[in-house]
Amino acid sequence: MYLPDHFSEQRLDVLHALIQAHPLAAMVTHNEDGLDANHLPFLVTPPTADVPYGVLRGHVARSNPVWQKAATGKNLLVIFQGAHAYISPRWYAEKKHSGAVVPTYNYVVVHAHGPLRIIEDRQQFLALLTQLSAHFEHKLDQPWKVSDAPAEYIDRMMDLIVGIEIPIQRICGKWKTSQNKTTGDRMTIANGLRESGHSEVADMASIMEQQLFI
Repeated sequence: MYLPDHFSEQRLDVLHALIQAHPLAAMVTHNEDGLDANHLPFLVTPPTADVPYGVLRGHVARSNPVWQKAATGKNLLVIFQGAHAYISPRWYAEKKHSGAVVPTYNYVVVHAHGPLRIIEDRQQFLALLTQLSAHFEHKLDQPWKVSDAPAEYIDRMMDLIVGIEIPIQRICGKWKTSQNKTTGDRMTIANGLRESGHSEVADMASIMEQQLFI
C-alpha cells in the first residue's frame, strides 16, 4: 500500500479500534489459481508478549477451500475498510481565488499480515464461537447466546465450519483525511461532510476533526 508519512497511522490502539468498529474484512490469499479474496468478520485479540500486534480470529465454511489452501505458513493480507467519503473541490478556499482545485477521496483502512492457522481443539473452537456471538449480539435488547441452542445442534453446526486465526506479524493503517491541506480547508471539508446528512460521511467528518488535534 502506498503510504506517505502524513497519511500513516501506526498506533495499535487506533488500528484495533477500526477493526472492532468495522470487523468485516477482505482476506486476500494467493494460491495456484492466483489471487483470491474472502469476506469474513473477525475479532481481534489484545496484544501480548507472544503476539505484540494481536490475533485475528474467525471462521469459514468447511466447504470453502481457503482454509486448506491458505494454511501453508505463508503470510496473507486482511484488509479492513473504515469510513470513506468523496471530497468536493468546492470545499477548498482556493476554488474562490484561482479555481485550481480538484476532487479527492478520503478513507481510513487497516492492512494486517500474518499466517493462517486452523483451530483444531474443539473446546477452543466452541469458545471462539461463543466469543464471536457475544461480541456481535451484545448491543441487542435480548442477545442470543450459543448456549440458547441445543448442544447437539451446535455440535453439528461446528462440523460445517472451520475456526481460523491469524497472528498479526505486520499491521499498518492509512488515514487519508486531508492532512496535506490547510487547517481551514480541513474544517470546511468536515463541515461540508456533516451537512450532507449521510452517516458514513459524517463518520469521516468526525475522524477529520479528531485528526486536527493530533
